Amino acid sequence: MKEKLKQLSDYEWQLPKEGKMNVNGLLIGNKAIIDGMEDDMIGQVANVAQMPGVIDPVVALPDAHFGYGLPMGSVAAFDAEKGVISAGLCGFDINCGVNSIRTNLTASEVVEKMDELISALFEAVPCGVGSKGKLKLTDEQLDEVMVKGAKWAVENGYGVKEDLESLEENGCMEGADPSKISSIAKQRGKPQLGTLGAGNHFLEIQKVAEIYDKKFAKKLGIVKKDQVLIMLHCGSRGFGHQVASDYLKIQEKAAEKYKIELADRQLACAPVNSQEGQDYLKAMKCAVNYSFTNRIVMTQWIRETFEKVFGKKWQDMDMHTVYGICHNVIKEEEYVIDGKKKKLYVHRKGATRAFPGIPVLIAGTMGTSSFICKGSEVAMKKTFGSSVHGAGRCMSRHAAIKKYWGEDVRKDLAEKGITAKATHPKSLAEEAPGAYKDVSDVIESVDKTGISPKVVRVEPIGVLKG
Repeated sequence: MKEKLKQLSDYEWQLPKEGKMNVNGLLIGNKAIIDGMEDDMIGQVANVAQMPGVIDPVVALPDAHFGYGLPMGSVAAFDAEKGVISAGLCGFDINCGVNSIRTNLTASEVVEKMDELISALFEAVPCGVGSKGKLKLTDEQLDEVMVKGAKWAVENGYGVKEDLESLEENGCMEGADPSKISSIAKQRGKPQLGTLGAGNHFLEIQKVAEIYDKKFAKKLGIVKKDQVLIMLHCGSRGFGHQVASDYLKIQEKAAEKYKIELADRQLACAPVNSQEGQDYLKAMKCAVNYSFTNRIVMTQWIRETFEKVFGKKWQDMDMHTVYGICHNVIKEEEYVIDGKKKKLYVHRKGATRAFPGIPVLIAGTMGTSSFICKGSEVAMKKTFGSSVHGAGRCMSRHAAIKKYWGEDVRKDLAEKGITAKATHPKSLAEEAPGAYKDVSDVIESVDKTGISPKVVRVEPIGVLKG
């Protein structure tokens, strides 16, 4: 597939429309990124380009890698009338996302107490496969979480109103309908609110290493090198996974019912205005709101832990939410297509919203750097207002576990001054920095294209893994 790519610039490559493709593909990345992309992943871009109502182009971002149906790190937009809605193109971990919390503490202050802090956070924030939270929700409370999102958290003493102002969608997508959620999904969701989970989810204590755009950084409360930030990366846990699984089955039948020809059955979908399409959107919004709530509940426990360890109120440590974004989501948005404003359903799978002036939080690896960038008009024109969500894997979890030993990873991180704690050494092995793309190549690609210019680079000093 790679031989079919046509280079448009140093950072843009077109997969030209051919055969059954309705639109072109667009791959964003420098040469190192493109050279490392799998042929099978490019094939998935071509498959999605065949779907009904798809809008030109299907975008693979620099962190893109082979995924379920659509690559992780990709964007596909569909006409709001003639297009489709696809659970697979949204992803299993609905609203997997990132919150950034600032502090006025310095790296030296935090490193002094790092062992105590990491242990206390490990105690306060439940993590690991199948982990259960400290909250005991009733059925009625779970329904409220699905409808109100992070507003429910604030009303119940988790987080503050100012947090909502710094979250995408203010922490709640309107139109969620709990009646569209299966009883199995609800059973899985009830015990897991306020949990980190496992896999690539993490809680990371970071120090500011470089500030590229001082004016924008200052707006976010980031003003100096060595200032400590906290990055929280997690999603909707087993609840969102079950919602996705339930609707993939429904949409497989819908594709047959509406005679939608698919290049890959993992691209199961339903027409936008069908019952199956709209029901999924209402259910997806429930999982999105659950995830927003999940991160704010944990934000409360992070603040309480810092208060305990440093003996100060969180307000005195300026522990305010910088911003909170979601990946794995479908949004109805308006774009100019062929000179006309058009409503589209934008499927972002492992991709972050990058609207002009909005912070773009990009998680790197626990041994390198993460970044705060900002959205742009360029993104609105080229990538449906989207950017990368992270470094992007270059090695499967299974391959990483075979190649790396968790204790060796922990020691390597310690040598770099990074304290890491996990529920199991395997968690460190599967998330070893070497299992990911070079984040500097990823950031160069979105920065130089103007999709999301870089604002701040941060480095990890403490990492908590599920």
